Amino acid sequence: MFEFLFKRSASKTAAPDPVVAEQAAASAQSASRRAEQVARAHAVAGDEAAALEFIVSSEFADARLIAAEHVHSLPLLEKAHQAMRNTDRRVAKLMQGRIDLIRHQAAETQRAQASIAAAQRLLSDEKLSPNQVAELDRQWQVIKATPELATDFAAARAALAARLEAQVLLQRAVIDAVAAARALASNGQGAGELAQALADLDAEHALHAQSPERASLPKHLDLDFTQAREQAQSALQALQQHQAVFDARQLALAEWQAQDAATLDAAALKRAWQALPRLPESPLSDSLQQQFAALLASAPAPVQAAAPAAAAPGEGDAAPRKPRQEHAPVSKEATEQFFKTLDAMEAALQDGLLHVASEHDKTLRDTKHGRLTPAQADRLAHVRAEFKRLADWARWGGNVSREELVKAGEELPAQELPMAELAKKVGSLRERWKSLDTLSGPAPKSLWERFDAACSLAYAPAAQHFKQLAEERHGNAAKAQELIAETAALAAQESTDWKQVASASQRLRQAWTRLGTIDRKEKKRLDGEFGAALDALSKPLETQRQIETARREQLIVEVGLLKPSERNTVDMLKALQEKWQELAKALPLERRAEQALWQRFRAACDDIFAKRKETAHAADHERREHLHAREALCASLETAVISDGDDKARTSAINQLLRDTRSAWNATGPVPRASEAKIEQRYQAAVAGVQAQADAIAERAGAAQANALRDKLRLVQALEAALADGDAGADAQAWGGRWSALPALDAQYERSLQQRFAAAQTALGEGAAAYVEQLQANEARLLDEVLRLEIVAGVDSGAEFARDRLKMQVEVLQSSLKSGQKPLTQVSQLMQLCAIPAVTDARTASRIETLLRRIGGHAK
Repeated sequence: MFEFLFKRSASKTAAPDPVVAEQAAASAQSASRRAEQVARAHAVAGDEAAALEFIVSSEFADARLIAAEHVHSLPLLEKAHQAMRNTDRRVAKLMQGRIDLIRHQAAETQRAQASIAAAQRLLSDEKLSPNQVAELDRQWQVIKATPELATDFAAARAALAARLEAQVLLQRAVIDAVAAARALASNGQGAGELAQALADLDAEHALHAQSPERASLPKHLDLDFTQAREQAQSALQALQQHQAVFDARQLALAEWQAQDAATLDAAALKRAWQALPRLPESPLSDSLQQQFAALLASAPAPVQAAAPAAAAPGEGDAAPRKPRQEHAPVSKEATEQFFKTLDAMEAALQDGLLHVASEHDKTLRDTKHGRLTPAQADRLAHVRAEFKRLADWARWGGNVSREELVKAGEELPAQELPMAELAKKVGSLRERWKSLDTLSGPAPKSLWERFDAACSLAYAPAAQHFKQLAEERHGNAAKAQELIAETAALAAQESTDWKQVASASQRLRQAWTRLGTIDRKEKKRLDGEFGAALDALSKPLETQRQIETARREQLIVEVGLLKPSERNTVDMLKALQEKWQELAKALPLERRAEQALWQRFRAACDDIFAKRKETAHAADHERREHLHAREALCASLETAVISDGDDKARTSAINQLLRDTRSAWNATGPVPRASEAKIEQRYQAAVAGVQAQADAIAERAGAAQANALRDKLRLVQALEAALADGDAGADAQAWGGRWSALPALDAQYERSLQQRFAAAQTALGEGAAAYVEQLQANEARLLDEVLRLEIVAGVDSGAEFARDRLKMQVEVLQSSLKSGQKPLTQVSQLMQLCAIPAVTDARTASRIETLLRRIGGHAK
């Protein structure tokens, strides 16, 4: 306790120490400068240049930090960061954070402006595709733009959406126009209606061609419309031609019908009718033909030489044969079958089934029958005459149709049809030719040669194309066989480089899918062989992938077992993510399975981070609560003033306050890192303020105790000097009164000096001579102890004691080197020195007070 009091002692009544006074003045001046610069730091608000100048010139970190809050422009931030980078970490960190924020905002603004410029370029681009707009949207989603730029982008994006909508509408309109044009060629409209529909389509297509989005149309739509329009135009032209032929025949027929039937010549009518343009088969042509047949029937029949005469040359095949005289008996069943066949032939002629009637005629010619009655013979002759007439018309109509087929075959090369459609049309023409052979009889050789040459010429490109396709199919089969061999070779290697095996398997599978067409008879066999080889290659891979899938599942489970609140969770999570990447690089799974597992793994990781974020928010709230609690403790210390009671009670109260505050401070948890240094500094300053009150009290108590020690030591020395000189007198009570008038010391020091004073006071009576001898005997011991303590305390002993001091230093060194002995402190040695009763001269007393000042404080 006395040591503490001596360390804090400084008497108010005594003259102040120059060093202490200088330190106090320097502290006061520093506090004044700090307050002044803090005020200046607050005053530079709104003037960034002045704030920068103040930051560079200020000597106080707190003032620099306050001024740094007012710097916001990038050039000044960079200058402040460069100046404070190695001087003030807090200011440099603040400047760097603002610089990074400004640069990030500038980069985001630049990206946003680039996206807006890209949108403007797309608006001016003639060909706008949805993929370009989708890519622009993906780029904009990751940009944090200002509201002004977001508004500009929204306007440009709306214009792009309008263009895309216009493109969709235009494409739909053109597709509908193509469908309408194709329908015109087959809906059976009249020539006038078809012409008006074509004019409407042309007008609508002209509007489509003038659309701003015309360039966005697929090229095939324009070609499809042109082809459909040409087909409709061809149909219109055919209708117009047919109408002209129909009108010519109808006009001629009307003129003949207007004449007297008796004046008509059937042969001349037939020649004139055949000379007219041919009319394709249709209900209208059949109607005209029936009217012409009725006209011929009304004309007078030509006069014949005899009824059973033979037919004209060239018509003998169709004329009824002369009944042969059969003498052999004919069965009744044969006769009935003959007439049934004749009935069937008549029914076929009425239905217009000429080929069926031809078969029945052959049957009649080969069937035996009895003698016919005249009525039956006339009936047979009439039926065969009708058959001949219809056959002649069928032959004429067939030749007309064959001419049309020849013309169609000769026009095929100019149409440039796709190969498949060309082959289909040539096949259709040949099928129709064969059907005409069945219905209308054989065609003339010259006409057949023309038709066959036209079909062969038109089919030549298709034949070459199909030949090339066949060669390609053979080549694709050879490539497929090579892929099968390669797959089988890789499967036989049994490699453990699973990544390479997976890559090879995927490459081979994709190569197989990219193969062209193969003949159907070989395709099934090759697919089976490739599937077997690929299974042999992929089966170990699938087994390994199952193992890798289980490992990934285990990683997902491990992520789920992590505790978000633990400090090492982030490190463990990063380690698991790195492990996942290693597994993914070593052997990637199938894309769908890999994506599914990765989504689960990422969801588990995101859940951990979300929970840590929630925990961090809760921790931030808790840290803020701790900060408020510590701020309250600091405020209580800053306003604490203890003035009641004596010095001891006040010191005890201050110490209790500091202990309670320290306990409450330690009981609170951590505070936000940004406020940690500031609140700690405030707390230390508050503690220092309260401790200053305790120090002031301790200094006053220490000074009083030191002065009391000095005064009592002087009183004892004076009593002992009076005893040595014989001038002490016999009044011990007076000396006791002077002792009692001095303040009491600490118990230990009070006891030591009290014992020495009591011994001297006792010697005032009898025994003074003996006590004086003791005082004189202790004089040498006192000098040794003073010299020893001067050596320990580093106090100069004077030139006259130089030799003794050197000798004593050796003893002190030897004593300090002895093991097992605890060295005494300087204060303890001073206590022992003060307790030695000895005669003390002025020089020795001065040396002792010097030791008091050096060891015990500045006691005067």
